[in-house]
Amino acid sequence: PGWAAVRRPFRMSEVGWVPGRAVRDTERGRPMRKEPGVVDRSNPSRARAPIVTLVLGVLVATCVGMVTMGGPPASGAPTTDVGAFVRVNQVGYPSADAKRAYLLASVPETGASFVLSNGSTNVFGAPIGADRGRWSAAFPHVYVLDFDGVTMPGTYTIEVTGPRAATSPPFRIGAGSAVDAGAIANALSFYRNERDGVPSPASPLPTRAGHLHDRNAMTYATPRYDDDSGEFRGSLHALGRRIDAAGGWWDAGDYLKFVETAGYTDAILLSGIRDFPAQMGAGSPSNFTREARFGTRWLLRMWDDRTRTLYYQVGIGEGNDTTAGDHDIWRLPQADDHYHRKDPTFRFIRHRPVFRAGPAGSPVSPNLAGRDAAAFAECFDVFRATDPTFAARCLRAAEHIFDLADTHPRGHLLTVIPFSFYPEQEWRDDLEWGATELALALDGGGLPHGLPHTDQRYYLRRAAHWAAAYIAGPNDAADTLNLYDVAGIAHPDLIRAIARGGHPAGLAVSKARLLADMRKALDAAVRLGRGDPFGFGFPWDVWDTTSHGAGLSVMASEYDQLTGTSRYAVYADRWLGNILGANAWGLSLIVGDGTVFPHCLQHQVANMRGSLVGSGPVLAGAAVEGPNSEPVSGLVDGMRRCPVHGVDRFAAFNGSGAQFRDNVQSYDNTEPAIDLTATSPLAFARQAAGIR
Repeated sequence: PGWAAVRRPFRMSEVGWVPGRAVRDTERGRPMRKEPGVVDRSNPSRARAPIVTLVLGVLVATCVGMVTMGGPPASGAPTTDVGAFVRVNQVGYPSADAKRAYLLASVPETGASFVLSNGSTNVFGAPIGADRGRWSAAFPHVYVLDFDGVTMPGTYTIEVTGPRAATSPPFRIGAGSAVDAGAIANALSFYRNERDGVPSPASPLPTRAGHLHDRNAMTYATPRYDDDSGEFRGSLHALGRRIDAAGGWWDAGDYLKFVETAGYTDAILLSGIRDFPAQMGAGSPSNFTREARFGTRWLLRMWDDRTRTLYYQVGIGEGNDTTAGDHDIWRLPQADDHYHRKDPTFRFIRHRPVFRAGPAGSPVSPNLAGRDAAAFAECFDVFRATDPTFAARCLRAAEHIFDLADTHPRGHLLTVIPFSFYPEQEWRDDLEWGATELALALDGGGLPHGLPHTDQRYYLRRAAHWAAAYIAGPNDAADTLNLYDVAGIAHPDLIRAIARGGHPAGLAVSKARLLADMRKALDAAVRLGRGDPFGFGFPWDVWDTTSHGAGLSVMASEYDQLTGTSRYAVYADRWLGNILGANAWGLSLIVGDGTVFPHCLQHQVANMRGSLVGSGPVLAGAAVEGPNSEPVSGLVDGMRRCPVHGVDRFAAFNGSGAQFRDNVQSYDNTEPAIDLTATSPLAFARQAAGIR
């Protein structure tokens, strides 16, 4: 078993979020989204490495070992008996927005008050707010601290007086453009660090050029594989055709490249560039256009537009008893081209296979066709003025791949191999997204010759059809914006496309119906948050916490922008704040955004080239998985042990069935990924633009 991510979708019921299809680790009998890498197949006699669990013993309400500044010391060494902690959005609060912090307390704090200070000056004071209830046995009290009226720019701390005093980490208040600028820049830095092939010169985590053999990679048919273990069976069948599969972003902490995640990520980033040019576009301090172009160029290499052939994956995650996969080894990317020289065990490390979706001109799995069409159509929108030749290539590819979408898929959708890595279930939203972005692209003029369709209404009708099918389907509003459900961005863009198309008659959906569907998902998140002490609209004890928090913030902001209301404004702010430190752990789940963030990423370059204590080069902008119900561990040869001092510095704050372990082995807490990060710059851009 290897160590790379297996992300499961989650569905929302009336009583809260519940997991979708669980992937079982048959050996351990528990749900998994990826297995820890504990086998070195280069040495078959090596025994399974022990699972390492570093826990601080019994942690009670005294919270020995934590400091008053809202987070644990880097070393984890015991300091003082505290028992109360202030949790804030560590990136900061735009002056015009809602502002809420939380007091996590081991004893009742009834009658306590708090003061907001800017240096030596107290600028605001008030009694603490309502007790929102129990987080854990150690912390049975969570109080709200609201300070919406404080608008003066500056750096602040919150001090609470009461039975247990506490002081927050420092945070900013100011214009959204100033507060969020650093976080947007960090997100751009993350994607530069995820570049495969020739690394970005701007990377603070230096590597050398790697995977150069991808420039002339052999293509293969999809092999048979075991969906539980991920191992492929038998031999790979080479197709005799080589393609240039170089470039693109690594999927996560590994070096695999997937169209499933790259297509989603590229389309999200391109929408940010198009819709928020002052925050993410060519004239902004954080110009994502070069990065999005880099991602799009790889997607175009994986789609042979001349023959209408899709290739969907580069590399093998899980090998078998005679073949090593990417997840069996821990190394820098430049090692792979000559890894173990001529040892056949590592032949697919040195020469990575590229997997073909099907013969030329065959139907394309609708999830991949839809998100690729969205990315290519947005590419046309973004580059039509500055690089019309590239833009034209994108738009032709968008129409061609959309036309080949399989609209009656059977069995598993095609995502990656094994399917259990990314077991996506929904696809109608992807087709809605692709058709919507094509409709928007055709509206702007300057169209290239040779397009199958040039009438915007052609794609409006198809987008409306698939939106209606999604709404009437089995997964309607069962999730919010993330890799597995893109209705949260497709619906608002379709509303804009309908308006730009003059509200043509006879469409299968209306603006009102699309808004009602967005409201259905958002209201479910609001209801869920009422039962959470920190008001979060997603459970803390399931997968992809960080991604869902940013996605919820984007959806809430989108809804209010489209309706001209502030119905979800406070939730957009608070849900984003939840993943930036306003949580039980006082932990920002995006590296470098704030003062307390994960140090021990399950990411090979970050682990081998970066700081392990957060004070040197880090993988800034990387959104990690986040808390989960049962963090797991697995040691791979070559990992630098982290935490350095072997202390589980967040264990005291686990509760409500959720845990977070900042440990390089805890992939389900600390592994970042391109799809997990994608919505965060979009959320920051919306906030920086002052959209409420």
